[in-house]
Amino acid sequence: MSAGAGELGRPRPAVPPGERGATRIADRVVSKIAAQAAREAVGQPAKGAARPSADVVVAHRTARIRIHLELDYPTDIGARCAAVRRHVAERVVALVGMEVPEVAVHVERLHPVPVQGAAGRTR
Repeated sequence: MSAGAGELGRPRPAVPPGERGATRIADRVVSKIAAQAAREAVGQPAKGAARPSADVVVAHRTARIRIHLELDYPTDIGARCAAVRRHVAERVVALVGMEVPEVAVHVERLHPVPVQGAAGRTR
């Protein structure tokens, strides 16, 4: 019997958590998750609006996120940005398990939406 054959039936000792390997999630993956979460929070984009995108910096178990998006106008910009911040942070924590101390939302452009029954120009 070889030395390795006798060890097949023995259970392996448990490896302490501190000595186990680690899973690293790439910045690009977190960026895609954040952009998708921003799309979910914004809802149907205005006609001609670009899809939201995200830049992410991951350090240890922390993700700092910057969202770039376009909104329809008129809208409550502050409330919409707050909803995007909240939803992006919740989704990244839930799906990736990283702490999200900062979600910066940059509104790149506002798209005027014609109001039904209104005549005149949009300023």
